[in-house]
Amino acid sequence: MSIGIIGSGALGANVARALAKKGIAATLSNSRGPDSLAALVQELGPSIKAGTTSEAASADVVVVALRWVDAEKVLSGLPAWKGRIVIDGTNPVEFLDPNSPDAKDPSNPLAAYGIKAVDLGGKHSSEVFKEFVPGARVVKAFNHLDVKVLSEPEVAGGKRVLFYSGDDAAAKAEVRKILEDIGFAPVDLGPIDVGGPLASLPFGSLAAQEFIRI
Repeated sequence: MSIGIIGSGALGANVARALAKKGIAATLSNSRGPDSLAALVQELGPSIKAGTTSEAASADVVVVALRWVDAEKVLSGLPAWKGRIVIDGTNPVEFLDPNSPDAKDPSNPLAAYGIKAVDLGGKHSSEVFKEFVPGARVVKAFNHLDVKVLSEPEVAGGKRVLFYSGDDAAAKAEVRKILEDIGFAPVDLGPIDVGGPLASLPFGSLAAQEFIRI
């Protein structure tokens, strides 16, 4: 089963690192093109190759590791998904310019962290995200932990718990296997309408919660 990663920032790069440590092949992409990833893929080793976003999106399982503000634009320009599995690693937050008025807005409880929540009109983020990838089987995962720990799923004699959710049992089984192969302890939160909001930043009750299974 082939794996593609769309987005090579902290999230995408650290998912790629976790895969690389286990020798699992994946195609990593970003909006700047494969040449911009030369140094990173050299660091990661032979199992990770650089590709275009279209090449990454053609994999059997596609990890979307994009900022929320970029997701719709990037994903809408890709070919039809045709039932492929898409892992939604996004969170509905906007990163603030530290010198902007928004960064000092006293009404924003997240301003001190350099982010603000995106107003989704009462919908949860994966509900909106599914509209960006029509025809895909969406599984929510990789979004609730600090991105810096994603490259180290095995720690302190145990495995980091990684939550996932989705509505397609077969798709969830494939994602669970990948998470287990990387070294995580996957925990199924059920349907995406339940698990998505629980694990999504910034306000999900399980967001940023780090558990270790011993």
